[in-house]
Amino acid sequence: MKKLALIAALSGAFLSTNALAWGNAGHRIVGAIADNLIKGSNAEKQVKALLQPGEDLEKIANWADCVKGTFCGPQTQEMNDYVAAHPKHSEYHYTDVPFQLTEYHLHGAGTSEHDVVQVLQQCIAALQGKGDGKFTKRQALLILTHLAGDIHQPLHVGAAFVDKEGKFVVPKSDKEIDSLNIFDSRGGNNLQMDEAALAAASTKSGIPAGDEAPSKYPTKPFHSYWDTTVVDYAMRRSSMRTVDKFSQWAIDGKPVVTLPKGDAITWPEQWANDSLVAAKQAYADVKVGVASKQTSRNGESYTVWAMTVPDSYPVPSSALAREQLIKGGYNLAGLLQKIWP
Repeated sequence: MKKLALIAALSGAFLSTNALAWGNAGHRIVGAIADNLIKGSNAEKQVKALLQPGEDLEKIANWADCVKGTFCGPQTQEMNDYVAAHPKHSEYHYTDVPFQLTEYHLHGAGTSEHDVVQVLQQCIAALQGKGDGKFTKRQALLILTHLAGDIHQPLHVGAAFVDKEGKFVVPKSDKEIDSLNIFDSRGGNNLQMDEAALAAASTKSGIPAGDEAPSKYPTKPFHSYWDTTVVDYAMRRSSMRTVDKFSQWAIDGKPVVTLPKGDAITWPEQWANDSLVAAKQAYADVKVGVASKQTSRNGESYTVWAMTVPDSYPVPSSALAREQLIKGGYNLAGLLQKIWP
């Protein structure tokens, strides 16, 4: 099959460990689906009691990204207080389990005590009235709503590690990720895509054209592709170009979403395991190419790689993104109803 060539970045502009999973629209879709599904329930009543007038799950879905200070305008006092109390908050959004694995295990390679699974569990405990005081109930709802979207983005759970021969490998521990024999691709941020070739492939795949301005950058991180591009493609392919229309379209389709079983506190780990299944699909047929060294704005040297994926990749990847977004909304609603029957 003819391949779409993806080349290394020309600068460190995109390097970020604080990527916006699903981007603004994707998170709002997850929140909007959940808003609709909990209507009339006790969960809706409890959510409203914690939110301010005019807020709903869709509107707060990006709050945990907004506190980073670069996406949503001036910070509120509530945001400043949260950031001061949570210096590692930017690390709450992901875990880095090797995508080849089938299960999340705390203390395994790429996991931490403040990764997305652990923080979701802490938020759930807070909403159940069993928390340790790390989060107020309002903070727990704000963070949980966002992280329920994050954990369904495959690259926010399944991570790629690359050896010096340019092959995907599975480190057994964090100590093996030494940037000499095994490199961390930083959630796919260091795997770079050729923007022009990607646009051509999407057109060839029959994805309707968008109205966005051409990118001024020659490359796109693979992680960024999964954060935003696949969401855009999913919305274009459904012919639903707004969050509200796409969310209602998703619900009207009556998707079959199997919710986790057991206590609510176990749900995040089950979500992570499901996202590992999706991550294997996201990395299917992805090939690592030539490596090169880059230097970030703070002077850090790191490795980036060229990639290849099938020309048809925009179609299955956007279909998978659509499935994960819908799962995110249904799982968020189901979790809130589990916490507040």
